[in-house]
Amino acid sequence: MRIHLTSIFVDDQAKALKFYTEVLGFVKKHDVPVGEQDRWLTVVSSDEPGGTELLLEPAGHPAVKPYRDALVEDGIPLAQFAVDDVHAEYERMSALGVRFTQEPLEMGPVTTAVFDDTCGNLIQISTQPQ
Repeated sequence: MRIHLTSIFVDDQAKALKFYTEVLGFVKKHDVPVGEQDRWLTVVSSDEPGGTELLLEPAGHPAVKPYRDALVEDGIPLAQFAVDDVHAEYERMSALGVRFTQEPLEMGPVTTAVFDDTCGNLIQISTQPQ
């Protein structure tokens, strides 16, 4: 068994696609209309185009807003992405205007940072020892 697809709720799929591809560097994998406004919209790592897909799912369900609001209020990331160097990504993304809620923090062998994805979520990046 392996993870093939996971999802993240976003306020605006077009805005999310732009942020996740142009800022984070993911690549669009699928973009299929579903209904009048929504899309089956997935992105993948540019390093692993056949890897796990991230579904940029519309946040329309009534349970999504209170759930995400509570996580953001408590500073809890909804998802975590691995990067080679948290410090370098922090500098690169900060230069692009990304707002971090947690600067790089070393916790033993793991380094993390948390940013606002502009679509309603906090996302953590981490570097772990090989």
